Parts: sequence; structure tokens; C-alpha cells
Amino acid sequence: MPFIPHTPEDVSTMLGAIGAASIEALFDEIPPALKTGKLRDVPDGLPEMAVARLMQERASQDGFWSNFIGAGVYEHHIPAAIWQIVTRGEFYSAYTPYQAEASQGTLQLIYEYQTMMTRLTGLDVSNASLYDGASALAEAALMAVRSHKTSRRVLVPKTVHPIYRRVAHTTVKNQGIELVELEFDSTTGKTVLPADPGSFAGLAIPQPNFFGVLEDVHAMTDWAHANNALAIALVNPTTLAVLEAPGQWGTKGADIAVGEGQPLGAPMASGGPYFGFMCCRQEFVRQMPGRIVGRTVDLDGKPGFTLTLQAREQHIRRSKATSNICTNQGLVVTAATQYMALLGPQGLAKVASVSHAGTIALADRLAAIPNVARAFASPFFHEVVLKLNDSAKDVLRALRAQGILGGLDISGWYPELGQAILVCVTETKTAADLDHYVQQMERILSKRREAPPCAYKS
Repeated sequence: MPFIPHTPEDVSTMLGAIGAASIEALFDEIPPALKTGKLRDVPDGLPEMAVARLMQERASQDGFWSNFIGAGVYEHHIPAAIWQIVTRGEFYSAYTPYQAEASQGTLQLIYEYQTMMTRLTGLDVSNASLYDGASALAEAALMAVRSHKTSRRVLVPKTVHPIYRRVAHTTVKNQGIELVELEFDSTTGKTVLPADPGSFAGLAIPQPNFFGVLEDVHAMTDWAHANNALAIALVNPTTLAVLEAPGQWGTKGADIAVGEGQPLGAPMASGGPYFGFMCCRQEFVRQMPGRIVGRTVDLDGKPGFTLTLQAREQHIRRSKATSNICTNQGLVVTAATQYMALLGPQGLAKVASVSHAGTIALADRLAAIPNVARAFASPFFHEVVLKLNDSAKDVLRALRAQGILGGLDISGWYPELGQAILVCVTETKTAADLDHYVQQMERILSKRREAPPCAYKS
């Protein structure tokens, strides 16, 4: 907090009132072995003005970068009104609205959020919410296994974000659930479905996938259902303004849709906090984790809102509970609600369309540079993989020196692609930004081709 009002005298008075000798005595139940002791790396306290100066200096060291990295976190324009509204006290300090009579404003907002998400995904029910996109995928895998009741295997393509796969594996591995990875076609970048998958509870279907490639979601959804498994859509919510909703995939539609909500009004903020969203068909609602708000009427016929399908089960069912989410992501959900309300369907579609057009323009221009090529011959959205006939790490370092975050080096995650970078464009990038990127890439690669080979001394 920016201001702590308690003087040493205030603290002493409060300790005396509760009969404690010191603040340390309040925590005497903690075993000494668990205490860290003095924080030796934390400097001594400073006056407020000196702290403000120090933090300004450190913030300035971050510099300003023209960002072309996506990979799950996207730099979108956030209207100023959103966080001005979200940080009002009634939102900023709101607790999980267990007491409906005291929380109608928060409950109504969550209900509006759920309505917006079901319309985006084309499914029946939305929760509010999960920790992030990676944990949402893990929860969807658990949900599929609970619903299937027979198989404890979930198919997860390698075209799913590598970090999402790691988080999901960590979450489910000790519950005897196996995540089976599916390969992708080296030409198209699309998932290859196995001829004989055996029994499995669910199939994760990324759209677009980690490479930005658009998967054949209709065929994958129908294939999952034909094998008696749930279809789990893993989607970027921005793209749903222009792409088919998961509820319309295949003959029956996807069963569950999850993803990262950060594009909907949350700043990148050095990695969070973000939130994960989850929607599903009505028949699976009792397996859905997280909070659900319902609309009802009171005895006088007036509309009201309340948490529904929840009995504080995280406190009473322990290992059998489906819910482990409370207040922590509610504030970011509030921002997402304001963002979607302010932009509306047309605004969201414009953000998606402008981002897509920018990515196409940049990809075409970069692919025209010698020693740069698109990795996959497939339609893509929002992001694209480019292969370099040079060190991706070194090229990105040279671009950074020019104030450009040129993309994400994915060579370590996908060595079969060689030297490859994942590049993203959003509506925040101007024509001048694209020009600068292309010019610097062309200059850097040209200089590296002309540079003489290094001579090593024995």
C-alpha cells in the first residue's frame, strides 16, 4: 500500500489491547525452521521521495520497444476508461460475492461477463474465472476425464503453447492422467490426427494454434466425438470476433472452450495478473470449476443476481471439489467486461481484422527478404512463424539493439523447424512501425551475410 498510517505508538496500543507482546508473537505458531530470518538482500528503508526517484530510474531502464512478440500475451490498445472504472473502490476491493444481498453490483457485472463470453464462444455456460489460459487448459482436461469416467488420457497437440502443455502436465500428472502429444505436419503446421488413438477422454483443439496456423477445427471436433471424447477448444478471444465460435465447430460444436483472457483489456504488465476463461455446454456444467452467477427474481418480482451451483465446495469436499478459484482474478474479469462492453461486437471485430491485416502485411514483406521464409503454407491469424537462414537468437538481439522486439525465438521448443521466430502484429502497430521493422531486418541480415567468418586462435 502507498501509505501505512500506523505509528509505533499505534502498534503498541493495538498489541496491548489483544495481549500480545510483539508482532512476532502473533505468529509464534510458525515453526522457526520455516522462517527466513532477516532479508539480507533487501536494502534499508528510504524516505518516500527517494523511493519514488529510485523506482522512476529503474522503470526508465526498461526503455521503449516496438513489440512484435505475442505467444499468448498481446499488446492491444486499452481505452483509458476501462481501468479508471475498474479501480473504483467498489470493484477494486470487492471480495468473492458470497453474500448476494451485499454484492449485487459485482454479481451483475460477473453475470454480464458470462453472457458476453457465451456469445463469443457460442456455448451455453461460462464461469468467472480461472487463473490463466494454461491452468484453464489443465482444468478442461480434468473436466473431460471426470465427464468421460472411463479413460484418463487427453490428447494435446504439439501445436498447443509449450508452456500450456507443461502447466497442464504438472497439474494432472499426480492424478494418473496422461497427456498424449500429437505431432504436426511440417508443411502445413496443422495437427496430425492419429489413425488409432485408442480410448481418450478429450482432444485439445487450438485455434489458432501456437504457430498462428488455423487448424481444421470442424474435422477435429467431429473426430473427437466419433471417438467418444470431448472436444476442448483452446482459443484466443480476440479472434472469436471474426472466426467461427467453438459452439459451431463440426456437427455438434465443441464441448468446452478455454483460453487466456489477457487480450480483453489487461495490460501485459510483465506477466500478469491475467485470467483464464472457460465455457461449456449445459450438460457439463456441474463439472465446471469456478464461480457461476445466475439471474433470478425476489419475492417482489424484482431481478437479482446470486452465485449458483456452488456450496463452498472447495471447503467441504477437499479432493473431490471441482472448484479452486476465488476472488483473485475477479478484478481482471471486471476489466474484460468493461473492455468488451466499450468496444462492442464491431470494435472487437475491428481489432481482430486490423491485427490480422498487419500480420499478413509484415509476413509478406519479411518473406521477400533473402534468407527469410514462412515456415508453413497455411492460412494464419494474428501470428506467423518465419524461418531464418541465420541464428534467430543473434538476429533478435540485433533487432533489440534498434528498439525492436522482433519476435519470439521458438527454435528451442521446436528444433525440427531450425532457426525460427514467432512474429505477431496487433492494432497498435502503424505502417511506420512495420517499415522500420522490415528495414532493420533487411539491414541486419545483409550485414551478417557480408561479415567475414570469425577467426579462432588455437
